[in-house]
Amino acid sequence: MSETGRGRLAILSGPSCVGKSPLYKAVGKFYPDLQSKLHKLVLVNSRRPRPGEEDGFDYHFRTQAQVEALRSDSRYAVLAARSDLQAVDIQELESILARGDALFEGNPYVARALQTHPRLAGVERLSIFVSPLSKEEIVFLKAPERNISLPDLLTDLMRHKLLRRTRRQKQELSAKDLEDIETRASSAYRELQEAWHFDHLIVNHDGEDSDNWEAFYYPLGDARKTLEAFAVLLRGAVPAGVEKWEEDLLPGGVS
Repeated sequence: MSETGRGRLAILSGPSCVGKSPLYKAVGKFYPDLQSKLHKLVLVNSRRPRPGEEDGFDYHFRTQAQVEALRSDSRYAVLAARSDLQAVDIQELESILARGDALFEGNPYVARALQTHPRLAGVERLSIFVSPLSKEEIVFLKAPERNISLPDLLTDLMRHKLLRRTRRQKQELSAKDLEDIETRASSAYRELQEAWHFDHLIVNHDGEDSDNWEAFYYPLGDARKTLEAFAVLLRGAVPAGVEKWEEDLLPGGVS
């Protein structure tokens, strides 16, 4: 418990398919002592469950109309997140924090709402952003002589990851699947523009599509480094290699 008598809110965020979900699962497998201290905040979501997702554990899955109706309930914060509509039960979160620490794992739109919501003023937060590119890579790529569009590059990068993930989940992709992938991929650059608001940034090239999370006994490559860095941050230290971005790292002007 913090000095305010409330628990800490850990926020884990980043673009879709950057590796947040397998990271959370890996913490439970390899650092159960850390995960046992965190009560995961479960949001309401308007989308259908993906293969393997459970109602009440991953999200409270509801229809678009049901989530929209929560706007009239003061206990909820309702936000548009990519192609989904999501709602946070602020009253439930306050109840969790009265008992101990909470964890939000999800998109930057909801993460920013949790960072700024007036009812959470004074709550101790640990905010962590996971990025598919490092600061050094971004500086290199955005140099004028490269003649590269960073928004287009990020869209291509995340589209590749999302297609690979979705093909693993489903053998055949529907038009709706492809539309959702495009929405999520094209949102990645705007979401990375929010990364400077976070306390720490972990660079992870092994997204949710990577074999490095679960194909072997222990995560390998960037998946392993991401897991180890996240565990150190949860314990209250700052590991080597974790970044902090400046506001002007990514140029604006994305429509």
